[in-house]
Amino acid sequence: MTQTLKIQHLPPEAIHSLMTHLPDYVKVALMEKATQLECSLEAAIEMALASFLDSEAFSFEDCLLSQRLKESELVEFPQKK
Repeated sequence: MTQTLKIQHLPPEAIHSLMTHLPDYVKVALMEKATQLECSLEAAIEMALASFLDSEAFSFEDCLLSQRLKESELVEFPQKK
């Protein structure tokens, strides 16, 4: 059976709550990146998190972390027959 991951995005309420806890220099950097990319603050934060998890990802949708973790588990712990 194949497991399907639901694609979810960060809700604006979560972003605004998160922003209140971030250092000022991080807030400024995220807002500048959102302006530079002409996207929402939510999208800029989502892209930042995705790129932290997967250097080739542009967003959560592109993030291959779960697949890479599965592959690394198979390499580290090969199944015995």
